[in-house]
Amino acid sequence: MTPRPDRRASTFEPVPPRARLALVWLIAAALAACSSVSLDPAPVRVVTVPPPAPAPSRPANQPPVTSAVPASAPPVAIASPVAPPTPASGTPLAADEPALTESPGVAARFPDPAVGYRTPGLAPGRTSFTSNAELQSVLRSLVREEPGANATTIRLIHVGSSQAGVPLDALYFTRDAGAAAPARSARPTVLLIGQQHGDEPAGSEALLVVAQELAQGKLQPLLDRINVVLLPRANPDGAAAGQRISASGIDINRDHLLLRTPEAQAIATLARDYDPAVVVDAHEYSVLGRYLDKFGAVQRYDVLLQYAMTANLPEFVSKAAEEWFRRPALQALKTEGLSTEWYYTTTSDVADKKVSMGGVQPDTGRNVYGLRNAVSVLIETRGIGLGRAHLLRRVHSHVVAMTSILNSTATRSADLLKLRQFVAADVSAKACQGELIVEAAATPSEYNLTMLDPQTGADKKLAVAWDSALELTPVKRRARPCGYWLRADQIDAVLRLRGLGIVVHKLDDAGALRGETYREIARDMGVRNDVRGSIADAGGVLNVKVEAVPALIDVPAGSYYVGLDQPLANLVSAALEPDTQNSYVTSRVVSGVDGEARVLLRPEVRMTPVP
Repeated sequence: MTPRPDRRASTFEPVPPRARLALVWLIAAALAACSSVSLDPAPVRVVTVPPPAPAPSRPANQPPVTSAVPASAPPVAIASPVAPPTPASGTPLAADEPALTESPGVAARFPDPAVGYRTPGLAPGRTSFTSNAELQSVLRSLVREEPGANATTIRLIHVGSSQAGVPLDALYFTRDAGAAAPARSARPTVLLIGQQHGDEPAGSEALLVVAQELAQGKLQPLLDRINVVLLPRANPDGAAAGQRISASGIDINRDHLLLRTPEAQAIATLARDYDPAVVVDAHEYSVLGRYLDKFGAVQRYDVLLQYAMTANLPEFVSKAAEEWFRRPALQALKTEGLSTEWYYTTTSDVADKKVSMGGVQPDTGRNVYGLRNAVSVLIETRGIGLGRAHLLRRVHSHVVAMTSILNSTATRSADLLKLRQFVAADVSAKACQGELIVEAAATPSEYNLTMLDPQTGADKKLAVAWDSALELTPVKRRARPCGYWLRADQIDAVLRLRGLGIVVHKLDDAGALRGETYREIARDMGVRNDVRGSIADAGGVLNVKVEAVPALIDVPAGSYYVGLDQPLANLVSAALEPDTQNSYVTSRVVSGVDGEARVLLRPEVRMTPVP
């Protein structure tokens, strides 16, 4: 008999059944006890960021830069280079929607907090946000290596460049000097991401504050229990142009499964190399514009919060996100006098009065990193369309929410490590068993939402049609396969899967696999959509309808096998089930339904992990 596949590339150690049961009880007990946990957020102190000096591209005395990209990391095809945005002294004021002016009554509801932050963009008299050059200068000023045990190390991580050639730089904060590699650290890592949308600046400004606090402020002691990776500006081209999208016209926050942009690839590299247990994505949301048109009201809440909500998420990860993270964050924000609600949005169609709890597709950072088994939290502050109005309050809202999440990670560090060990083994063990939800939708319901009267600023109660993501409705199901076969010429798909950190094997010998092929029964061209409307994208998508046909598949040497016996199995299915709007077939990463197949019995052919 031909040997079974070599599984040496697995990223987890299997947990014996008895040990897995013990982990279930430990996690369940920790979740049940969470209501007794008290997180007393310390008052936010004034932070002064040194005025940045002009930064040459590579000064002679610059501290060493640590690349997060291993030498063996596979290249991933990216968008073609584009001309850089028009230079400016700082990031110009612009918005996803035309800037409108609040009435005095509304503005009075959002006074500045009694704190002071000193980032370049918050300097007195400033009329623009922190520029890309200023941001890079601040990051470099924080880099340091301290000798001795338990000393704070802050490394600059260069993970690529934007489409216009701007460095994509992050900081890595750790006191875990004994870890052989970041992903193997005995402490959980938090990945903080800011400004994927260029016209949402408050998160980026807030992350400069958080970086200072981790380097030398009240957050530094948390590094005794956690590591932090901080990418303050994921879309520098959009920030320079004051636009939501990337320089090539793609919405970066809808590109985390497809990885067509270097910006999304950079974030995927950080997730792959540092294996975060918690991911925080900082955004801002529209305040006026379409809400005035639809509801005769403006947005009320300082912060909208939501965690990953998409099909096939591990149940315990969702529970931990709610009980260990969202609830303490709500309390921390309330203590600071900041109002909160679930994240929600609506389309630009004035006739469409439906409100949705964010998208449930596996394309946003929030949902993709949930499918990586991380607690993945979205923070949205009240900002788009306001220019610099209430900027200090917006930044403060982000700082308070991020501080709470960092505190929760430190408080629950041991529980998070147990949770991740259990979930990795549990997801892997489900290969070849049960059902897979191929596609799911939010559940229609009603909700009582509070907005503001646009003139007086008084609360305005509204009963709205509400698509709830708290419970998803399955739209399409199939038996969960053991894995997927890819034809030898599907190199682009293999590179993107490897870019996500998914284990792919190459068949060394020809053989036969018991499985299902896809028969295409209909197709049309369309566009990807989310709850806001059509997605800023690179061309149309190929929508296909298929049926799965049982088959004995002759597979040649040199083709590929992607098993579901790995922790990222749910991400694999999101990419390779062909008849969803985010699949690799739909986006023509896989050339057609004949380029892949479902494998229903574990292969017994010799194969080698793709590096």
